[in-house]
Amino acid sequence: MKNYLKLDEWLIIEDGFHPEYQEISESIFSIGNGHMGQRANFEEDYSGPSLQGSYLAGVYYPDKTQVGWWKNGYPEYFAKVINSTNWIGIHVKIDGVVLDLATCPVNNFKRVLNMREGYLSRTFVATLPSGVEVKVEALRFVSMTRPEIGAIRYRITPLNREAVVTLTPYLDGDVMNRDSNHGEKFWEEVNRTNQMDSATLTMKTKKLDFYVTTATAVELLMDNAPIILEPVLVDKDHTVTLFKYAASATSRDHAVEDLVSQSEKRVQEAKAMGFDQLLSEQREAWKNKWNDSDIVITGDVAAQQGIRFNIFQLNQTYTGDDERLNIGPKGFTGEKYGGSTYWDTEAYCLPFYLSTSAQEIARNLLIYRYRHLEKAKENASKLGFKRGALYPMVTMNGEECHNEWEITFEEIHRNGAIAYAIYNYVNYTGDAEYLGEYGFEVLVEISRFWAERVNYSQSKNKYVILGVTGPNEYENNVNNNWYTNRMASWTMEYTLEVMRNLQESHPQRLHELVEKLGIESSETKKWQDIIANMYYPMDQEAGLFLQQDGFLDKVIIPATAINPSEVPINQHWSWDRILRSCYIKQADVLQGLFFLGDRYDLETKRRNFDFYEPLTVHESSLSPCVHSILACELGYRDKAYELYLRTSRLDLNDYNNDTEDGCHITSMAGTWMSVVYGFGGFRVQEGRVHLTPFLMAHWESYSFKLMFRGARINVIVKKDTVTIHNETSVEVPLTLYHQNYQLKANESLTVETTSARMIG
Repeated sequence: MKNYLKLDEWLIIEDGFHPEYQEISESIFSIGNGHMGQRANFEEDYSGPSLQGSYLAGVYYPDKTQVGWWKNGYPEYFAKVINSTNWIGIHVKIDGVVLDLATCPVNNFKRVLNMREGYLSRTFVATLPSGVEVKVEALRFVSMTRPEIGAIRYRITPLNREAVVTLTPYLDGDVMNRDSNHGEKFWEEVNRTNQMDSATLTMKTKKLDFYVTTATAVELLMDNAPIILEPVLVDKDHTVTLFKYAASATSRDHAVEDLVSQSEKRVQEAKAMGFDQLLSEQREAWKNKWNDSDIVITGDVAAQQGIRFNIFQLNQTYTGDDERLNIGPKGFTGEKYGGSTYWDTEAYCLPFYLSTSAQEIARNLLIYRYRHLEKAKENASKLGFKRGALYPMVTMNGEECHNEWEITFEEIHRNGAIAYAIYNYVNYTGDAEYLGEYGFEVLVEISRFWAERVNYSQSKNKYVILGVTGPNEYENNVNNNWYTNRMASWTMEYTLEVMRNLQESHPQRLHELVEKLGIESSETKKWQDIIANMYYPMDQEAGLFLQQDGFLDKVIIPATAINPSEVPINQHWSWDRILRSCYIKQADVLQGLFFLGDRYDLETKRRNFDFYEPLTVHESSLSPCVHSILACELGYRDKAYELYLRTSRLDLNDYNNDTEDGCHITSMAGTWMSVVYGFGGFRVQEGRVHLTPFLMAHWESYSFKLMFRGARINVIVKKDTVTIHNETSVEVPLTLYHQNYQLKANESLTVETTSARMIG
């Protein structure tokens, strides 16, 4: 665990230069706006360890699969959101010597991510071989209001004598991905233009023909007076300032023949507006973002900084404006996982956007999957299924592009997460129309997949699902993973329930869908039989749902017994040792108890939590949040807080020694849930907001906001009271501590709390 960043409620601060953590910082201090993103690489040259990364949403490359042993059914490629034109670069020379922080003494280094206002700043003093000391102040952002625009202000001040300063801003398309399977560069240059104060560079991917044009425009000032862009003699204590504006336009959004004109137009508009005005716009945009999504914790700076960092990254990764896009597990912060769509969106991210954004944003996330339904059916067909849809583990266009056997072909529980997301969205929003428009078709095809994937066991007289990997990826090719079996059965249950509801509310639409999909009564009867006779591995005596058949054959030793020097075990143990161990990567049985929490009583949850959590090493970023939520429900306050800190500061403290290749964006939505669903006890049941909040003993207060069916409420939890403000003109049906209220327009409700409810 790293502790080199300072605690602050609104800032992420690296005080002092830490080259040994440079790639971690490049991830943590990344900036983005939903359209584009930029790792926190230095503007000037840097010869030390660095992962350069500039990313554009939806622009990807089908990197040819490379495996040691090809198996039938493997995807031909792995889709990767690719490193694109480096727009931030500025070659800096002082008295003819390149400024490179890896080769010269550095003092007073400070890097700050301002989350409140949405920008990255950096200051330092460097001593060049000639003895001249220069102070550098850099500030940059990518615009939340002008999605194709990035802007940089770069200042240099000689401190001890005059110096000749040469600044050469540039665009570099000769980039590559570190994770390229074959060491291949994915881009080729199409054309370039270059003037004294502007330039354009157009690149094209070698496959799929994505075109990207980046235009840049610059201004140079001596103190506050414009000067020509050429080497300048700068007197001691005087400052030369370079403003660099960039616009990146892609063929996803513009005709290829218009890319140059569009990017030039955008960048000249930005330059004409000026850096200060653009920054003012940025501040206002982030003020509005925080107004809808902020969580305020008083009395615990580490907890406050952690949750704001998570919310900040979520808001700059996905805005919901483009239904063609989804949420990659690394967002715009790194290359790992290809930057593609995983089941994380449905399982973890959807609740955040349901509660902090307009309803259309969450709806777009579901429509994204609907538009990929035909590809999901193709994926199932490729594996030999006659009917049904298998949604991909990893995708950009709906086609499976993940190539690890135990995940691609066995981690089929992802289908259940997509079905659950449909339920979650409709339950939250009341938008039942979505089912007739889109949702029912997806549910039917997923149910068809499950019905064909099961087989009937004569020895058990039950339906079983063999050869799977559950959410716990430290178990491969197991039989009857409880979570997978449970979600398969639940999906068919929910599909039949939706069918009955459509019969009552929209019989004509249901008739059309039945005809379109070719649903027969024999098919739905088969689903009912599977539901009634699904096998669930269980230890009856202990009252435990077993993670899979034979789990208790393992030697059960708590994770606390692992030598700390061997943690994380995925970086120290052989895969064989991990598979034979009892240790669990992330919530598995407990994932099901979280999703289907209304179907299981507290004692059932307690027995399973008490057994599985001590065996869990939390080496998936998706793990601590689910455990924290369940711990809150069970009254395990200290455990809930411990796991909340782990999920909220997973990247800030680099708990799993893997932040250098990007932040864990999708788990950050789980962090938000650990506060709102965990400490706040938030659920939606029968069209009502349910809340059972408690306050940790060392917190002074906390608050969060929820958007719900056109309303927005602010929940404020203090030591003796809970106050809920309805900030809109829409009434909210509310249940607080099991007492029903109707929170009227612009009304506030304050309820006194007992010490039993609030104790930490």
